[in-house]
Amino acid sequence: MTDLDFGDTPIENIFINDYMPMADGTYVKVYLLGYKYAKDDDEKLCVNNESISRQLNIPLTDVLKAWDFWEQKGIIVKHKKEDADEYDYKVEFLNLKQLYIKNNYVLKSQANSIKNNTSIYTCTAEDLVESNKIPSINEMFTSIDYIVRRQLVPNEKRKVLEWLYNYNMSPEVIVKAFFYAVEQKGKRNINYVEGIVRNWYDMGITNLDMLEKHSKTQDERFYSYDRIMKSLGFSSRTPSEAEMKVIDKWFDEWKFTMEVILKACENTKKTANPSVNYIDGILSKWKEKGISSVDDIAVKDKPQPPNYQSSNSTASPRGAKAKTRFHTAEQRTAKYTPEELEAIARKRRG
Repeated sequence: MTDLDFGDTPIENIFINDYMPMADGTYVKVYLLGYKYAKDDDEKLCVNNESISRQLNIPLTDVLKAWDFWEQKGIIVKHKKEDADEYDYKVEFLNLKQLYIKNNYVLKSQANSIKNNTSIYTCTAEDLVESNKIPSINEMFTSIDYIVRRQLVPNEKRKVLEWLYNYNMSPEVIVKAFFYAVEQKGKRNINYVEGIVRNWYDMGITNLDMLEKHSKTQDERFYSYDRIMKSLGFSSRTPSEAEMKVIDKWFDEWKFTMEVILKACENTKKTANPSVNYIDGILSKWKEKGISSVDDIAVKDKPQPPNYQSSNSTASPRGAKAKTRFHTAEQRTAKYTPEELEAIARKRRG
C-alpha cells in the first residue's frame, strides 16, 4: 500500500496572485511539486528533474522549460554542478515576500515622498548597477534597446530609472512609452519619451491596465497591436516593425475585424510557438475561403473528412482502373462464338 502524505505545503499568495496567472499550467505544476519537495525535511528523499518528469507524466524537456521560465521571472535560482548534464542542477526557491520588498520598496517610498513634496529621486551610478540585478528592470532595458535600435547610454538609463520612481511607473509602461514614441510618433529623443511618461502620470496612468483603457479610446491601432500581442501570450512585448506591417495588412487590406483576428489567435493552443506569422497563415486561409465574420468560421472552416475529395476532382476511386477508349469501344470479336473463333484461327494457321 502506498504511504499517504498528510503534510502541508504553504504557498505564498504572491505566487498565486501574481505569478501563477502568467504561467502555463505545466510550469505551475513543476513549480508546486518542486517547491513541495524543497520544503520536505526528509533527508533520504532524492528528487531530480527526471523524477519530477516521471511523477507528473510529462516530458523532461517540459520540466527544463518550466525552470527556465521561473528563472526568467526571477523567483528561482538554478545552481548547476560542475561537469554535470545540462538538466542536472539544484533549484533554489526565493522568498517572494523579500523579492517584492526589494523590487518595490524604493519605488513606493519615493512615490510617497513626491506626493508629499518632500524630495525628488536622483539615480546614482550605484543605483544603476544595483538595478541591473532586478530581472524586471533588466528586461525593461533590453526591450527599450530593441525599440530604439541601439543601447541606451548610462545617463539615459539613469533618467529612465528616475521616471520609474518619480512617476511611480511600472517597467512595462515605460517600455510602452518608448514604443509609442518611436513607432507611432517617429521620435527617439529621450526627452520626448519623458514627456509622454509625464502626461500619462498626470492622467493617472501608471500600469498596463490603465494604459490599455486609455489607448482603447485615444489610439485604436496602438490598442490593437497591444491586444493582439497579449492574446498571443506576449503581454509585455511590443511588436516588431515587421509584425506591425503584418497586423496592418489584416485590418487595412484583408478587412478583418478585431473579433475575427482574436478568434484566429485562439488557435495558438495548437502550436508550441505562437507568433504573428502563425496567425497570418490562418487568416490567409480564411481570406481564401471568403470568411469575414466569426459566424463564417463555423460554416466555412469545418474540418474535412479524412478521404474527402472535392466535387471537381477527376481522380478515380482507390483500387479502380480508369477506363480508356479501348474499354469503351465495342470489341470486334464480340459477335463470334468461341467455336467460330477457333475455326477462324485454324484456317489462318493452315
